Amino acid sequence: MELNENAQIDTSQVDDRRGSGGGGLGGIPIPIGGGRGGIVGLVIAVLVALVGGGFGLNAAMDGGDPAGDNTSLEQKCSADDALRQLDCRNTLYVNSIQAYWRTALPKEFGEQYQPSRTVFFSQAVDTACGAADSGVGPFYCPADDLVYIDLGFYRVLADQLGAQGEFAQPYVLAHEYGHHVQDLIGTEAQMRRQQQRDPGNANALSVKLELQADCYAGAWARNATGTADASGQKIFAGITEQDIQQAIDTAEKIGDDAISERANRPVNPEEFTHGSSAQRKEWFSRGYSAGDPKSCDTFGNG
Repeated sequence: MELNENAQIDTSQVDDRRGSGGGGLGGIPIPIGGGRGGIVGLVIAVLVALVGGGFGLNAAMDGGDPAGDNTSLEQKCSADDALRQLDCRNTLYVNSIQAYWRTALPKEFGEQYQPSRTVFFSQAVDTACGAADSGVGPFYCPADDLVYIDLGFYRVLADQLGAQGEFAQPYVLAHEYGHHVQDLIGTEAQMRRQQQRDPGNANALSVKLELQADCYAGAWARNATGTADASGQKIFAGITEQDIQQAIDTAEKIGDDAISERANRPVNPEEFTHGSSAQRKEWFSRGYSAGDPKSCDTFGNG
């Protein structure tokens, strides 16, 4: 993967709350339970990672933290070595993902795209879905339409789960923005209503939502080299098959079965909420092969 050094990094699409202290864990409790640290902490981090919410999605709190201060990020991302910086590269990934959906959503679904910011936080953060700490991994909150990530999650992904390679990072972000798209077109709300009507299939419905977000991430990846900044500069100079394989490998390592096996816990498909390794690989690959988000009908309505 090669980013275009001439592409402008739009930091207005990010809300940098790192160092703000967050809000502790006084909001809606994290539903998985357990402690922090060791394999239990790892399981918690990855089970909630790449999920479209994770707290109480219908219970808005106080609207979350106030906006962060992007001054330092703006300065860093306007420097000559910006693309060497993790936060600047991730900001540019966000720019590419949103540039794709700005065109794809009205073209494929007839809906106007509403931009969402990605919140960079450290240790803890308040959201409209409740308070969270870094252990929950990246997530999307439908109550405030924001993506949240502690960038330290990528170390867990690489060092503890073996999902190495740079392209794992934009895959993570593209999955979360897939949840934003589901929110915009009503898929997420419809799925929650189905869960309420049919609680026995709540987990199966959650899996369908997650796999669709994986598929949307694949559709973005297929079209990423066509995305551009506000001035028309291409954001990616190139994406290789090795990059795509890194995303597929990441999808495999965060399947529900893979996580259970790593934690030495029984693998029970009835308890899956995100999908098996095979399913996650399949749906990302399907989105990538088609390059069309309409191919991502995991709910079987088309």
